[in-house]
Amino acid sequence: MERPELPLPQLHAFVVLAEELHFGHAAARLGIAQPPLSQQIRRLEDKVGHALFTRAPGRVTLTPAGSELLPAARRALTDLSDGLAAARAVGSGRAGRLRIGFAASLALTILPGLLRTFRHQFPGVHLDIHEMTTAPQIAALHHQTIDIGLLREPPTDETGLGFRTVLSEPFVAVLPSTHHLAAQRVVQLAQLADSPFVLLPRMVGPPLHDQIIGLCTAAGFTPQVVQHAVEWQTVCALVETGLGVSLAPASIRRIRLKGVAFRRIEPDTARTRVAVAWRENNHDPLLTHLLATISQDPPDRS
Repeated sequence: MERPELPLPQLHAFVVLAEELHFGHAAARLGIAQPPLSQQIRRLEDKVGHALFTRAPGRVTLTPAGSELLPAARRALTDLSDGLAAARAVGSGRAGRLRIGFAASLALTILPGLLRTFRHQFPGVHLDIHEMTTAPQIAALHHQTIDIGLLREPPTDETGLGFRTVLSEPFVAVLPSTHHLAAQRVVQLAQLADSPFVLLPRMVGPPLHDQIIGLCTAAGFTPQVVQHAVEWQTVCALVETGLGVSLAPASIRRIRLKGVAFRRIEPDTARTRVAVAWRENNHDPLLTHLLATISQDPPDRS
């Protein structure tokens, strides 16, 4: 048997009349005249198939059918009100879910402050955070499994994606504390020519990998890479074992390992860029709010 559809205006009129038990008072509360209210109630009773009120001069009471309908009618109106409020919150960017990819090293720089600020401004937004290197972030953006990425050395040939540089920082030499160059405050890049290197594999971040190789090439040598590691913390841990040296963004110095020394390099003109990336066809207000948060509170670019 097909279930009758109950229009919400009729349910609203029914609930108000059930609360007032007086047609005149209910009509005034609804802001309508009594005849339209009576028509709404009759239409609802026709759909139910039973009287919902008993009517007597100066007196209106709920019938058993009306008493049974009243809790469900109230729930329906409350659910609708809650749903409309939730939809408005999501539509305005005050609620919802934002999926963020980030390079692990950014947990040492801009990520904590950015998330704190955004959560303070938009406490109703759920942040879904994914630690990812650059290449997987680019793929995830294209596949729409993340909404925004925070990555190092963004590619220059990606169509459909927008990029904005939010931070740049110099490179440092990462040395075992027992390395003979660890005694120096500043290391000339050419001095690393004879040392084995531990680097991130090119596939996880081609532009950054190529930039490091390019720095070495400009200093007159090609680094002898003996080991790859996907995360900078792992790179540092392998350096600590004496396996080799590395070049890394300066923020890596916040990784505290007793057996690792971080030293300035010369020439120090090279900078690694951190960028925010997003799909250009993504018009979600949550994305707009996060981009605005980054612009309002830009990180230190020293």
